[in-house]
Amino acid sequence: MLQETTNAVAATGSNADALKQMGVDHLAREMLAHPGDYVVQLVVATTLVIMSAMSWYWIVINLIKNVRLRGSADRVVTTFWETPNAQDAIRFMEEQNKSEPFSKIALDAAQAAAHHQRHEGSRLVESLNRSEFVDRALRQGVTRESSRLENGLTVLATVGSTAPFVGLLGTVWGIYGALIKIGATGQASIDAVAGPVGEALIMTAVGLFVAIPAVLAYNFFVRLNRVTNSKFDTFAHDLHDFFATGARVGEIPVKR
Repeated sequence: MLQETTNAVAATGSNADALKQMGVDHLAREMLAHPGDYVVQLVVATTLVIMSAMSWYWIVINLIKNVRLRGSADRVVTTFWETPNAQDAIRFMEEQNKSEPFSKIALDAAQAAAHHQRHEGSRLVESLNRSEFVDRALRQGVTRESSRLENGLTVLATVGSTAPFVGLLGTVWGIYGALIKIGATGQASIDAVAGPVGEALIMTAVGLFVAIPAVLAYNFFVRLNRVTNSKFDTFAHDLHDFFATGARVGEIPVKR
């Protein structure tokens, strides 16, 4: 009876030691103490940290950019259309921040219309009428601003799709090393297996923790960009009508 109790206590102690070897803190200490044995894991961990930093950087940048855009878009567009004088409206657009996209699209259209008017009678006017010239400028402006909205999305998509596999690489290599040690020592008990295998699985978990925010943020920003691009198109169509005919759709054209 006493022997059975002693064996149970010893098994409990070995299981507790095995559980301690499965923690992140134990893995970090082992990697720092014996870096030569954890070269691949160190490379994988460093890669995941860099990927996480890059994804969170673009998450914060895009979040700030979209918040500012949401706050200024309606104000800029409404002020432009409510300003009676076209020159005052253009002057208002010129006063906006350089990162404000709607004002830049309006200025592209205004500059195209003014440039076309200054060169009346030239080959430019003969090859492209005012409507076509303004339309081309608006298309370029919308494309440019749409491209700026997508800054960082490639990084988020890359991190979201590759981080789990980077973590899995660390896990596979860790399990491979653990199996070699188990074969060399000849110990295949649960306390000898659980620690090394548990440490190896941590890399997969870290890869998922890096990938999940990147995937969620990517889908979120793609949705926001789709709505913003729709506003770009609507505003561009109204600008085309205004600078090509002198009035928005539904209004009576006036001489300018």
